[in-house]
Amino acid sequence: MYDIKALYEAESVKDAVRLLVEHPEAQIIAGGSDVLVQMREGKRAGKELVSIYGIDDMRGVCYEEDGAIRIGSLTSFSHITKDPIIQKHINVLGEAVDMVGGPQIRNIGTIGGNTCNGVTSADSASTLHAWDAVIEITGPEGVRRIPIHDFYIKAGTVDLRPGELQTAIIIPKISYEGYFGHYIKYAMRNAMDIATTGCSVNVKLSPDKKTFQDVRIAYGVAGPVPMRAPSAEAKIKGQPLCTEQVKAFAQAVLEDIRPRDSWRASKAFRQHIAAVLAERALKESIRLAGGEIHE
Repeated sequence: MYDIKALYEAESVKDAVRLLVEHPEAQIIAGGSDVLVQMREGKRAGKELVSIYGIDDMRGVCYEEDGAIRIGSLTSFSHITKDPIIQKHINVLGEAVDMVGGPQIRNIGTIGGNTCNGVTSADSASTLHAWDAVIEITGPEGVRRIPIHDFYIKAGTVDLRPGELQTAIIIPKISYEGYFGHYIKYAMRNAMDIATTGCSVNVKLSPDKKTFQDVRIAYGVAGPVPMRAPSAEAKIKGQPLCTEQVKAFAQAVLEDIRPRDSWRASKAFRQHIAAVLAERALKESIRLAGGEIHE
């Protein structure tokens, strides 16, 4: 069923880097929910694989010394959803990855695999963009960290150089402290379906809950890679919580997104849905933050 030339099992991150350097044509496999399907379809036939699934140091969620949240790249979707640190600070990420596939996929699929695929429809990707996530990459030259929006180069391509693997996703404390968020996935079915459009919004209100101190919004399937909508973010920053500003925010996303026509949905429909989801996600984020929208 699977045409595999060779399978190497890495015992540590250092060992994984060594194997990737020694076998430059090899591809990484973690949970295998994507790679094995592609191999069965013949897309990766005859490939060498480096399995990193046994590297427990790449699993779990914890705080770093500066208060940043560190999510190991091998952490499964189901573990992210249930993790107390995620639930306390960025529960919206747990809600987003809980929409990936079915229970079996969420138990085996990893956050690192979801982002390294480089696809715009990944449910975690838009949410991580909205949280200003930082990607940790380890390779022959050591460790480097880059903003997630720089990690995505083009559709299906991310910034992983020869011998490198993604080891963690970091959410800086300044990016989550005081923020409340909501993610909405629009798909033709409620389960086991790829998003037609996904929208994630985070909001930070002023101490009196009457002003937008900061707002971040990101989309999946609104362009070739997951993306933010900076025009919408700038539109209401510092503005009062009112219906007029919420509507203006939703319309401003159309200045930034670049959806296309496909068999799943037309460009015009995706634009319409993007504005609707922006308004709904913002309203729910405001509610979660303890704010109230005035006319």
